[in-house]
Formats: sequence, C-alpha cells, structure tokens
Amino acid sequence: MELESKDAYSGQDAGQKSRNGGFRITRPKGGDSRALWTLVALLVILLSGRLISPNFFEIRMVNDRLVGSLINILDSSAPYVLLAVGMTLVIAVKGIDLSVGAVMAICAAAAVVLIRNYENGATAFYFQPGFVILITIVIGAVCGLFNGVLVAFLDLQPIIATLILMVAGRGVAQLITGGQSPTFTNDAFAFIGRGVVFGIPFPILIAVAVLIAAIILVRRTALGLLIESVGVNDRASYYAGIQARMIKLSVYMLSGMCAAIAGMIVAGEVKSADPHKAGLFFELDAILAVVIGGTALTGGRFYLAMSALGVLIIQSLLVGLYVSSLHPTTNLVVKAFVVLAVLLIQSPEFRRFITKPFRRTS
Repeated sequence: MELESKDAYSGQDAGQKSRNGGFRITRPKGGDSRALWTLVALLVILLSGRLISPNFFEIRMVNDRLVGSLINILDSSAPYVLLAVGMTLVIAVKGIDLSVGAVMAICAAAAVVLIRNYENGATAFYFQPGFVILITIVIGAVCGLFNGVLVAFLDLQPIIATLILMVAGRGVAQLITGGQSPTFTNDAFAFIGRGVVFGIPFPILIAVAVLIAAIILVRRTALGLLIESVGVNDRASYYAGIQARMIKLSVYMLSGMCAAIAGMIVAGEVKSADPHKAGLFFELDAILAVVIGGTALTGGRFYLAMSALGVLIIQSLLVGLYVSSLHPTTNLVVKAFVVLAVLLIQSPEFRRFITKPFRRTS
C-alpha cells in the first residue's frame, strides 16, 4: 500500500488526492499479480510432483531428522537462497555478480584448510571452528570488495568485473588446497552443512535467518530506498547526496558474504572442499531465481522474498524430476521449458494474448 507520493520510477503520482484534500491509499501496480502467479507456478510444480510420486508430500522423522521430498527441496534450496539474497541486492543497483560460485569455492577451500590445521593440532585461536567461520565470512566480504571496487570506483562493466573473479577464483581455490580436494572430520564445522535442530536441517534455518535479516535491513531502514534509488539512476542519486559508489560497494560485499556462508554449507555437507566443482554454475540458478522473483535486470525495485520463492520453484522442479521416470539426460531440457513457462505465465502481456480469443468483443 502506498500513500500519495511522486513515484521515483515512473514519474507519475502513486496515489490521488481525495476531495477533502487528504490522501487516498492505492495499491502498488504489478507486484501483487506477479507474486500470485509465481505462487501458482510453485503450487502447480509441487502438485505435479505429487502426481508423479504418491509420497511426495510425506514428511517423517528418521534418526531425529525430518526427511521427505519437501524437506529435500528446502535443504537443497538453502545455499541458493543465500546467493539469491546477495544477487538480488546487486541486480537492484543495476549490477550482476557472476563470481558467487567461485567465491563459494574460495571460501570453502579456505575454511577446510583452516579446519584441517586445527585437526592436526594447531593451537592458534584463528584455527578454532568459531573463528574459522568468521574468517571465511571476511574472505567472502573481501572478494565482494574486489568486485565492488572494480564496478563502483573503476567503472568497469559489472559482467566483466565479476567475470574476472569468476575465472580466477577457482584458480585461487586450487592454490589454497594445492590442487586437491581436502577433507575434514570436525563435527562442529560440519554442523553448518549437515546439522539438525529440532529435526530441521540447519542449512534451512541459516537461509531463513539470513533472508529475514536482509528483509529487515532493507525494508526497515533507509538502505532499501537508497539501493532502489541508485538502481534507477545512480548519477541522479549522486547529485541528490547519496553515496552511490558506497552503496554499490556495500551490496557487492554483502553478496560475497552470502556466498561465503553458502560455501561453508556445501563444504560442511560433504566434509570436503572441491575447488573444481564447489559452487559450479550456482550463479546461473541464483540469477534465474532473482528474475523469476520479479527483480528486473535493469535495476530499481527488488523483491528478496520473491527471489527465495524463485529458488523454491527451481529446486521443486529438480526434485520432481529426480523422482520421475524421465531419463536424467532430459532433466535440463525439461527444466528450461518449465522455467520458460513460469516466466510466461507471470507476463501480463502473454496472459492477455492467450486469453484474447476467449474475451468478448464489444
């Protein structure tokens, strides 16, 4: 709901004055419809999974852990939700971050190497699991800082600036691990990826906590408005007194931190760090989830919760394909067509086009 104001994005009044000189509340345009059709798409995919597998909605407790297809969807979605949170903020300022998968690999490699030193008897405080987590998040922030400096201060195109770290990042991860895939046995660190709290996989709780914290940060403070302003017109924002470069730098750092947490989840799940495959192509699904969620690549308005919903759509589709009798080689093709269908059903123009023959003509 919005009050009478001058819309910064369309130049039109968001509300209308009432006859007595007050304000009349109006509904935001477009957002509700997109959210509705995105939810419809998710429900259709889930119901399709139920038709394929009668036990698709079954959730049971096994060894103090909830198991089932729905839990698998949420668990597998956790690292992607984290990436989508950071990616949404970056795209909101008219940027892109192709390096998040490589940042995951760097952070996972660094964390596992530090934990292995701790297991081998290192006593320095920074080898303790708690400090390893903090150090890993800082490493992710530094990676984001690198991208942010290239984009915000050196004015490189975001796709080129982040492509640099995307390519070099896996090389950095291989240097950290010596080209190997080190493993560890520390249960405290592994808890990040495979722990359980009251039967719920811990990665789910991490993703929900980060998502809620990000929503509160951008919707209950001025940061969200500043991000939208920079995304619409960074030069105008600069002349309005907004530090556009610092805003861009901040969102890239947040994206790097989210990727670091996702990297620890993936490493903790398998108790290993694979510099070659950790986070491979994760950035593509993160971008796709953000687009499904309604955040435009042109910057401006963004929707964190809807991006998380986009992740659930993708992961629900993948889990549904896994329980189906389709040959695995067809999964990517089916995924592409279903995602295209989801995007089309969100489009008002497409819905008008397909319903036009059924509408009465005056």
